[in-house]
Amino acid sequence: MARETMNNASKRNFILQQGFDAPKPERCATQFSALTFQPKIVAIVLVLGIVFQLPWLFFALSASLWLGALFPRLNPYDALYRAAGGKFRLTPAPAPRRFSQGMAGTFAVLIGACLALGWTTPAYFLEGFFAIAVIALSVGRLCFGSFIFHLLRGRAGFAVRTLPWSRGA
Repeated sequence: MARETMNNASKRNFILQQGFDAPKPERCATQFSALTFQPKIVAIVLVLGIVFQLPWLFFALSASLWLGALFPRLNPYDALYRAAGGKFRLTPAPAPRRFSQGMAGTFAVLIGACLALGWTTPAYFLEGFFAIAVIALSVGRLCFGSFIFHLLRGRAGFAVRTLPWSRGA
């Protein structure tokens, strides 16, 4: 039972870290699943980009992430989630999630630019950082972008309380 409680707490922390209100316990898993749909798609595209080293793929990824960051109601990942029959009604992303999308979009455009210019070593370096962030998000339930957002806003205590291993915010 303690493991299940910790699992639920880390899902709740992730939702709070993304800038959403505390979920009702019966909706927490569904909301968490909806919010992790985008990182799963980003992870797939990132792996393809790393394997094939295609600048245009990183530029497209950047554009899609920045679209969601700048115009949350037009987020293509949320639209894809709804089209795939997603069960949770996603609302436009709050500021911490948009900040994170913008950071990811910036990494993607920098990687694409490095690849387009033939700068493979910086591209590999950025790909590694991006991959670590996506793995932390997809597996570890830690969104570096949202965490950094809260730190920059002077909410270090809240940021620390939303870490996956924390007891909660």
